[in-house]
Amino acid sequence: MSDRNSRESTNGDHLNGARNGSLSVPTSPSVPQALPATSSPVAAPSAPPAAVENVLTSNIGISTLLDRLKQSIASARDLASFLKKRSSLEEEQANGLKRLVRAHLESIRRPDGKAGSYARQVGEMLRVHERMADNGMQFALSLHQMHEDLNELGNTMERGRKQWKHDGLDAEKRASDAEIAMQKAKARYDSLAEQYDRAKTGDTKGSRRLGIKGPKSAEQHESDLLSKTQAADADYEDKVRQARTQREQLVRTGRPNAVKALRDLINECDHALTLQLQKYATFNEKLLLGNGLAVSPLEGKDAAVGSRSMRDTLYDIDNDGDFHGYVGSYSGKIARPSDIHYEQHPTLASKQQQPRAPSMGASSQPPTMSATTYPPSGGLAVNTSNSQPGSTNSRYSGPQQPQPTTPSYSQTPQSASSQYGNQQPSMPEPYRTQQPAYNPSPQSARDPAYNSPPYPTTLQDRALPSSPAGPREATSGYPPQSGGITSPITQQPSFPPQQSHAPPPPTHSGPPAQPVFGLSLQSLFDRDATPVPLIVHQSLLAIDTFGLDTEGIYRLSGTSSHVTQLRNAFNTLPPSHPSLDFRNPANFFHDVNSVATLLKRFFAELPDPLLTREGYGNFIEAARIEDEGARRDALHGCVNELPDANYATLRALVLHLHRVVQREGRNRMGTGNLGICFAPTLMGQHNGQIGDAGLQARVLDTILINTTSIFDDD
Repeated sequence: MSDRNSRESTNGDHLNGARNGSLSVPTSPSVPQALPATSSPVAAPSAPPAAVENVLTSNIGISTLLDRLKQSIASARDLASFLKKRSSLEEEQANGLKRLVRAHLESIRRPDGKAGSYARQVGEMLRVHERMADNGMQFALSLHQMHEDLNELGNTMERGRKQWKHDGLDAEKRASDAEIAMQKAKARYDSLAEQYDRAKTGDTKGSRRLGIKGPKSAEQHESDLLSKTQAADADYEDKVRQARTQREQLVRTGRPNAVKALRDLINECDHALTLQLQKYATFNEKLLLGNGLAVSPLEGKDAAVGSRSMRDTLYDIDNDGDFHGYVGSYSGKIARPSDIHYEQHPTLASKQQQPRAPSMGASSQPPTMSATTYPPSGGLAVNTSNSQPGSTNSRYSGPQQPQPTTPSYSQTPQSASSQYGNQQPSMPEPYRTQQPAYNPSPQSARDPAYNSPPYPTTLQDRALPSSPAGPREATSGYPPQSGGITSPITQQPSFPPQQSHAPPPPTHSGPPAQPVFGLSLQSLFDRDATPVPLIVHQSLLAIDTFGLDTEGIYRLSGTSSHVTQLRNAFNTLPPSHPSLDFRNPANFFHDVNSVATLLKRFFAELPDPLLTREGYGNFIEAARIEDEGARRDALHGCVNELPDANYATLRALVLHLHRVVQREGRNRMGTGNLGICFAPTLMGQHNGQIGDAGLQARVLDTILINTTSIFDDD
């Protein structure tokens, strides 16, 4: 035992010398050396107390350090979680403040609010809030970076802990196993030695002398015990030598290396954690200082040029000046009242009364119509509708013989307007079948009481524009696209018998002359000079006329072959071709679901979605707003930011879908269903976040609910 204590003392001195020479506080390469200016200087590490040294050099030193490192890793991960949540809150607040500032900047530019100094100073105040939002966003990004650094630190420390847990505890286990084997060998050696001693002194009580061939003699028994004792002694000596070797390796290399490595990891983790906390304090000070300087900049020589505090900015609002400027802007609209006087009409004057010169100047006398004449009898001439200039009969009946009646201006403009507004214009019989009547209701064209539809049902009845048969109105049987649907009451031309299945429109296998699919809305606008593409206009016209009462419109898919033929027709035929006129349902196979599928495919194949990739983020952020009024206003602002071609197309589509929603009782398609059907098509695929799919549908649902507030239905 004295030899063992001396060896441990020698090894302990060796460990202390190694520790005193090498266990300095390490510095990780990932941790900056320079601390913030506000931090206090770091004191040099002091020598550990004797109790700490005793624990570290004992057999529980490695396990104690492993538990301590585990605590440091848990603290780093807890702080990383806190910084992540704080970063999310700051980012959400900064984004909300930015949206609020943009909405109010737009509102103060509207004519329904105060202008002048109020608008200017409030705009400056809102820009201060925008700078504060930028500061908050920068603060959130810094916290997020700290969160990632701490996560990486925790993962690195965890890997080091696992490695040294395996190496250190393995060295301890090898030494412990060697000592246990030595104790077992010693116990066996002692037992055999005692038996040999009893056999040697003649004390054979309790000893066994039986062998394979019978009982052994005393000499044989003593000889066997001697050989066994000598073998046990050799084994015990070998086990002692192995245990001594393992103990020396543990005390000299295994335990000191593990203790040093674990202390390095603990110091690195603790120092990095402290540094991140100091950075957190510095970033908070920077945020508050930046916001304070935005609200109230420095004064004196250090002040920035043109910087003013929020208080000085708002104190410069001149209410009187704004009032005078607003009221004074209407000075040019003042109507000067004319002089009030009585003037008797000449027809009521007495025959004996002589005309007298007017008492007022010529400038104040109302002008007299020189075209007005009186018949010889002195009475007024009666005006008829046939001779009135610009009347309905004069536009339809052609040139007529001049009437001898003198034109009269006794009819007032109000009576003329009431005549045109309340009276059906008289039209000669030969012109009734040539001039199509406008019928605003599409139901009349689809009235089941009329067996023959007002459109051709075969390709032979539809002549191309270059056909020698004459204008398209004379051969196609339906009015031009600029007019309404012809009513069968006023026009019922004769047509061939209606076929049970209309033939498909002609298709071309060659390259598209003027392709429609796959082009951007701006390219179609530049080429065709129409704000709404032809395919969108015709599709909306067909569904408005024939599909508003179809159950599941836009939800049910059309026939694939029909959609393919219609797509090829729009890609190959000229815009004026009769087959592209969807007021004739035979042109789309009497299948409005195919037209709806064609329209959605057109929007899906746009290079840039209708609501644009650039504005995708703004639409999604607006959809996150819980307040319905604020969400509507935010989406209204996003819609106004769209390019002109996109805005015009979206307006036509939304007004059409609003009409679909009004027939929800029949077609079972409300705002929610339409939002789900159209959201991926109009906004594109969501950007990784699975929650964006619901937000996309919420964007369309909100726009459809507030259609009349976002778009004017004119």
